[in-house]
Amino acid sequence: MTTVEENPAGAVGKVVRRKEDARLITGRGRYVSDLQLPRMRHVAFLRSPFGHARITRVDTSAARELPRVHVFTGDQAEFAAVPLRALSALPSYVETEQPLLAREKVRFAGEPVAAVVADDRYRAEDALELIDIDYEPLPVNITAWLPPTEPLHADAPDNVLLERTFDTGEVPDALAGADLVVERELITNRHAGNPMECRAGVALWDPADDRLTLWSGTQVPHIARNMIAELLGIPEGNVRVIAPDVGGGFGVKAVVYPEDVALCLIARQLRGVPVKWVEDRAEHLLAATHARDHRYVVKAGFRSDGELVALDADVTCNVGAYSVYPWTAGIEPLMAGGLLSGPYRLQHYRCTVRGIATNTAPSGPYRGVARPASVFAMESVLDAAAAELGMSALDIRRRNLISPEEIPYRMPSRLVDDSGWYGECLEKAVESIGYEDFRAEQARRQSAGENPIGLGLACYNELTGLGRAAAAGPRMPFRTGHDACTVRVNPDGRVTVLSGVTSQGQGLETTVAQIVADAVGVSYADVEVRIGDTNESLWGFGAFSSRQAVIGGGAAHRSAVTVREKILRLAAELYEANVDDLSLVNGDVRVAGEAKPVGTLAELARVAYLESNRLPQGIEPGLEATQFYDPIRGAFAAGAQAAVVEVDRATGELKILKYVCVEDAGTVINPQVVEGQIAGSIAQGIGGALYEHLIYDEGGNLSTGTLMDYLMPTSAEVPELVIGHLSHPADNPLGVRGVGEGGTLGPNAVLAGAVTDALGVQVTHLPLTPGTIWEALR
Repeated sequence: MTTVEENPAGAVGKVVRRKEDARLITGRGRYVSDLQLPRMRHVAFLRSPFGHARITRVDTSAARELPRVHVFTGDQAEFAAVPLRALSALPSYVETEQPLLAREKVRFAGEPVAAVVADDRYRAEDALELIDIDYEPLPVNITAWLPPTEPLHADAPDNVLLERTFDTGEVPDALAGADLVVERELITNRHAGNPMECRAGVALWDPADDRLTLWSGTQVPHIARNMIAELLGIPEGNVRVIAPDVGGGFGVKAVVYPEDVALCLIARQLRGVPVKWVEDRAEHLLAATHARDHRYVVKAGFRSDGELVALDADVTCNVGAYSVYPWTAGIEPLMAGGLLSGPYRLQHYRCTVRGIATNTAPSGPYRGVARPASVFAMESVLDAAAAELGMSALDIRRRNLISPEEIPYRMPSRLVDDSGWYGECLEKAVESIGYEDFRAEQARRQSAGENPIGLGLACYNELTGLGRAAAAGPRMPFRTGHDACTVRVNPDGRVTVLSGVTSQGQGLETTVAQIVADAVGVSYADVEVRIGDTNESLWGFGAFSSRQAVIGGGAAHRSAVTVREKILRLAAELYEANVDDLSLVNGDVRVAGEAKPVGTLAELARVAYLESNRLPQGIEPGLEATQFYDPIRGAFAAGAQAAVVEVDRATGELKILKYVCVEDAGTVINPQVVEGQIAGSIAQGIGGALYEHLIYDEGGNLSTGTLMDYLMPTSAEVPELVIGHLSHPADNPLGVRGVGEGGTLGPNAVLAGAVTDALGVQVTHLPLTPGTIWEALR
C-alpha cells in the first residue's frame, strides 16, 4: 500500500492508510448502539398490525401500572401538536400530515401507535403487550397504478400527492413520423435500504438550560438539528445532533422520522434522563422508508437507422402512506421524469410523473433515487428497438449517446449535462467484456444445445454534487447546494479539519484529509478530520446525491487554500522572502532555488498563536479559515456497464459469468475508496435486480418481513467485478465527480438485457427470480 510519506507528490490520487480503519476493523467503532449514559432508559414502539384502520379505542392502563414504565400515545398534547408536514412549492403537490404516533387512524402496517419507556428494551417490549387497542379495518390500497378504494388522506381524495408533466418539443408529431414505435409497460420491485446498522438514537434533555442532545445514526445531522429545533419550538443553538460512526445509510437515514422526533419529546418529558431506541431488523423492513416501486408505460419513436426521435412516458411511483420528511413524495417521481432520457440525445420528450399514496411504508431517498428503475425502462426500450430494426444493442447506443462535442448539453428536462464521455465508457466496457469473443461463444453454445448465455449493456448519467441551481429535493423550503469547512493549523503545526460532511462508510475522514494535506502543504499523517457533530462544524447538508466529494471536498479545498495563503504571507514577512517564491511542502517552508527549507509550519504556528509579539503588521493571530462552496449546478458522471450471464433453461436460474463497469469520476481522490464505492453500489444493484422484493398481501401486511423472506446478495452471489475508470475533470475546485450511486443504476437494465439476449424473451417486471425467468420461457 502506498503511503503519502513514501510518495512526496502528494496525497490526492493515492491509496493511503485510511484514518477510520484503526478503530473500525479492530471493533472500536463508536456507534449509537454502543452509547451508554448514566440512568439511561430504553424506548420501544408499538406498531400497527393493520394496513389501514380507524383507531376506535386505546387502553394503556395495564401498561402504566408497571413500575418505572412510561407510556406515550398520539392523543397526548405534546405529540399531537408536532406532526411532520413535508413542504414543497410545486403547484401540484398536496401537503399531508404524518403524526409522530398515529391517532384516529393508521395508514400502514408498522406505523408507530404508542411508545413505552422502561429500564431496558425487554421490559419495554413486555409493556407494549399490555396496551389494548381496538381497530376498525378500512379498505387497503397497496398498488399505486390500480384505482384506489379508500383515500389515505382527506386532503388527497384520489391518493395523488404529486403530479407533473415534463414536455419538450412536439412529441405526437415526432411519434407519428417515426419509422418504428416501441411500446412497453415495465414494473420494478419495492426495496428496503437494509444498512448493517438499523436506525438508532439517544436523546438527552438537559433541564438546567433546556438543551437537547441527540446522538443519531443520521446522514443529515445539520438538517436534523434544524428540523427538530423548528418542530419543538426551541432555539437551534440549543440543539446538538451528533452522528458518530454510522453503519451504512444509503439514503434511508437521510430522513427525519417520527421516531426521531418522538424520542426527543420523550427526553423532554423525562428531563435529564437519556432515552435510547435501536431499531431491530423486523422494524426496519416494516417501517423504515422503502423505494423503487414504479410502473413505466413508455412509447418511443425511432428512425430506421436507430435514431431516437421521441419519447412519451407515463410514470407512477408508489410513495407509500406519507410524504417523507423533509424530501416529500416528489423525490422519486421527479427524479424519474428529470433523468429518464439519460445520456441519450433527444429533442421530443413528454413524461408525466405522479406520486401515489398507498397503505405501505413511506417511500424515500435510496441509493440512486429512481434511476435504477428509469435506466431499466430506457435501456429496455433501446434493446427492443434494436431487435425490431435488426441492429445490435451496442450499435443503437452508439447512435444515440451524447458526445463530448455537444457539451454542455441541455437535456429535454432542462438539466445541463457537462459530461459527454458516455461513448468512451461504453467502448471501454465492451472491450473489457470481450464482446467479439462472447458472440462466438454464444453461437457455439447455441449450436451445441448448451445452456444459453446473453450479454446486457447499460449506459447512464449520474447527476452528482447538485448545487443551488439543481438542488436535491422538489422545491423544498431550503436549497441543498452548499457546505462549509473549517481548516485550523494548531500551535504544534498539525492540522484539524471541522467538516460538514457525514460518513456512513465512504472513508470521508481519509479523503478530506488527503484534500486538505495537499492544499495546505502538509503530510497526510498530520491532518485530523472531525465530522458528524453540529457543535463543531459550521454547516453541511449531509450525505445524499453523491455530493460530498464535490461540495464538501470543494469547501475543504477552499478553506485549506485560504489557510496556506496566510501561512505563506506570514512566512514571507518572517523570513524576508518574496511570497511568490515560497512554497509549503510536507510542513516545510521552502524558497525557490534553495535546497534546504527556511522554516517549518510548526515554527510559524507557534508565532501565530504563542508569540504574537513577533507577528508582522496586518497579520492577525491564528491560522484558521472557514469557507463555503456551492458548485451552482453540479457535475454529471458518465457510466457504462456490461455483463454476461448464463441461464439454466430447466430451472430459470441465472448465473453472472462476468461483470464490467466503467465510470468517469473525474479526479480520483483515493482509488481504493472509489473502487469500493463502485463495487458496493453494483452489489446493491444486483441485489435489487435479482433478489430483493418487499411484498404486501391484499390486507396490507408485509409478507417479506425478515431476512429469511427478503433475500439479499452475499459474497457468493456477487461476481468478481472488472472496474475501469475515466478521469475527465469536472468544473469544480478539485475536478471531481460523485461516485457513490452510479453503480446501482445499471444492474436492472444490464441483467434484464442479458436475459433477453440469451433467451429472446422480454423482461417486463423485476426482480429476475428463477420463477420469473421460468414463467417467461413458458
